[in-house]
Amino acid sequence: MKRSYRVLLLADTHATVHPEIVALARGVDHVVHAGDIGHPDVLDRLRGDRNQVLAVRGNNDTAAKWPADRLPMLDALHNVAGLALPGGAIAIEHGHRANPATQRHDILRRRHADARLVVYGHSHRQVIDDTCEPWVVNPGAAGRNRSFGGSGCILLEASSRRWTLQAFQFALSDWKK
Repeated sequence: MKRSYRVLLLADTHATVHPEIVALARGVDHVVHAGDIGHPDVLDRLRGDRNQVLAVRGNNDTAAKWPADRLPMLDALHNVAGLALPGGAIAIEHGHRANPATQRHDILRRRHADARLVVYGHSHRQVIDDTCEPWVVNPGAAGRNRSFGGSGCILLEASSRRWTLQAFQFALSDWKK
């Protein structure tokens, strides 16, 4: 295992992903997508030439919304996934099964007590809750839909000694067509 990793956290692309987020993905070791991917081309764009992409299935990732020839990729997505890193592990799920929403962070912390960080999506709102462990983050919507101020993602830099989070939001007006 390397000494440190850069991991791009995102969710809720709903078939589109902001070009600035794709550019950020080129400089990381892993990309984590917390569901509602919307179309397999999003994962292909994030993967690029070398990136490892770990994605989970969201409530909108259904066979009716994916191209028939790419259904095996959809079927391979799990509801929950994990990624071991120096200094701890990330737990990933979409978050739509952690209700009520007002208790979502407490539910996710209990559900993934062994993780250092829980990544979820679903609400489309960017949140970094590092008040206690595991940290709970929602990178916001990385696509166009309900982005609440711009397409978002979070960059995690993880080493055995230190984990840091950096939030990004990109204006929809900067989206090149």
